[in-house]
Amino acid sequence: MMCFDECLELPASRIEVEHSIALTARWAKRCKEAQVKTNGISGEQALFGIFQGGGELDLREQSLEQIVEIDFDGYAIGGLSVGESKEEMYRVAHHITPKMPAEKPRYLMGVGDPEDLLEGIEAGIDMFDCVLPTRNARNGSLFTSRGKISIKQNQYKEDPEPLDPDCACSTCQNYSRAYLRHLFKSNEILGVRLNTYHNLFFYLTLIKGARAAVKDQHFPEFKKDFLEKYRSGLDGD
Repeated sequence: MMCFDECLELPASRIEVEHSIALTARWAKRCKEAQVKTNGISGEQALFGIFQGGGELDLREQSLEQIVEIDFDGYAIGGLSVGESKEEMYRVAHHITPKMPAEKPRYLMGVGDPEDLLEGIEAGIDMFDCVLPTRNARNGSLFTSRGKISIKQNQYKEDPEPLDPDCACSTCQNYSRAYLRHLFKSNEILGVRLNTYHNLFFYLTLIKGARAAVKDQHFPEFKKDFLEKYRSGLDGD
């Protein structure tokens, strides 16, 4: 479960951010009290606290301290990926993540672009959530090891190649780009299913590889190799 919080759209003034972290702290205390009261009734459930702070690093630290003091099962960075630049998101994530309790899960909310996932992992993030794999699949935007493909483009009309020759998913092993484009253009539900399966497989493979690289202590090399290949052959979105 996640606590209530106030997520500001960035950019926001310092006064707005100060109000946001104060309200978020009050709600977090009430959520914790409710969890304590109901755990014996509905069974034990993990409750994550969310901290805010916008791009103000000192307010990020202040909000984190307030939320950690309440003692949650995990902690989430809120208020990122809400309109700020990637550089700003990375700056905040790299600054605040090392200050989060290392013994509890560290969660970056609403982030799911492959490049952002790897940057978050490098900063020390453990968990993410996003709708990107399924939403993009519905719109014909498919992730491959060499970037995204917009399968609705005319260039794939007679393309006999698999979506991603390096992918082991059943979509890539059994269907061509031309067939996937045909399904999309025909509004066939099978197309959405095959696209979704592939995108989810791509994400699972990426995270599995990142997890193994962290364990084997060669994540920087994994990130560098993945991004070089991912950026090498974009077909456009």
